[in-house]
Amino acid sequence: MARTIFTVIFIIVCIVLIAVILMQDSKNSGFGSLSGQVDSYVSKNRGRTKEGKLERYTVILGILFFALAIGLSLKFFR
Repeated sequence: MARTIFTVIFIIVCIVLIAVILMQDSKNSGFGSLSGQVDSYVSKNRGRTKEGKLERYTVILGILFFALAIGLSLKFFR
């Protein structure tokens, strides 16, 4: 019973992780990144922007994904 619940949670995490990754903007800055002008107002306050929140959600969901995958593969949840 618990294994089924964790499998359903794992599938939901997978779908949400895919959606969050697809919502992020691409980071192709081309030759603009070679100039070294990385410190801007936007980059300093990145955690408050939509992109910053999406990156944080990606990290959290990624950690949850790997924890559930390892737990399901090692049969921690029976």
